[in-house]
Amino acid sequence: MKIAILDDYQNVALQCADWEPLGAEIEVFTEPFAGPGEVVTRLAGFDVVVAMRERTPFPAAVFDRLPDLRLLVSTGRRNAAIDLDAAKRCGVVVSATGALGASTVEHAWALILAGARNLPAEFRSMREGGWQVGLGTSLRDKTLGLLGLGRLGAEVARIGQAFGMKPIAWSQNLTPERAAEHGVTAVSKEDLFAQSDVLSVHLVLSDRTRGLVGAAEFAAMKPSALLVNTSRGPIVDESALLEALRGKKIAAAALDVYDVEPLPADHPLRTLDNAILTPHIGYVSRETYEIFYGGAVEDIAAFQAGEPINVLNG
Repeated sequence: MKIAILDDYQNVALQCADWEPLGAEIEVFTEPFAGPGEVVTRLAGFDVVVAMRERTPFPAAVFDRLPDLRLLVSTGRRNAAIDLDAAKRCGVVVSATGALGASTVEHAWALILAGARNLPAEFRSMREGGWQVGLGTSLRDKTLGLLGLGRLGAEVARIGQAFGMKPIAWSQNLTPERAAEHGVTAVSKEDLFAQSDVLSVHLVLSDRTRGLVGAAEFAAMKPSALLVNTSRGPIVDESALLEALRGKKIAAAALDVYDVEPLPADHPLRTLDNAILTPHIGYVSRETYEIFYGGAVEDIAAFQAGEPINVLNG
């Protein structure tokens, strides 16, 4: 059996699980592929592929050109980059692993605190031999807006309450009763954007959430507001975001996700002082990777035994 482990940017996959019992030939790819053509060329002859989240897309055109592929393991259960129907049509089993949402919640708070206390500028000043350069903002008594109050949004709200913040939330299906279970006040979409001092995005990307945060929403926000996105880049209209940051319609945006990933080196977001950027590392922790890659080994072993588990396209 030949196994390809994709997009292991830190080159840690083989350290995070015991692959030896599989008795397989394993190749680790640490750099992203340039496009579908390179995916097909580089993965020719592999029986199993372990895909890290949504870093490499697997549309129908890719499955059609990988006749040797029999098992695709997705780290985590939700992977919009995989065409499950096409995989099934081509005889490819798609299995998933467990995940650890806590690391994304923690990273959302790292971004909130970085934005509130002006940390990137202070870090830079200290490295350059300087001292204080800005004025931070206290979170106590501020309004924490949550665009989405699912599992992760509710955890972000709980931590916000510990900081003394007042959490409010909106999503298409959120009810006042559901919000109250988490000590959160459900508000209208308009009030969410108008009242939030910090607005954190926690929605799943879909047709109805794509571009949900646009020019009208930025116009409604406070000039002092901080937007935080650890969910998916396309939920926020990128052109509207750039305009809002350049025009100081909001104070800052703290982003871990983007329309195109990796973010191009010449992307305009990289040039803005009020854009705090991290390279989609919300889920990138040793504990999460151990769950991902340990689960991948279990999925592959079960497939070898003829009894696939955690199948997404059964």
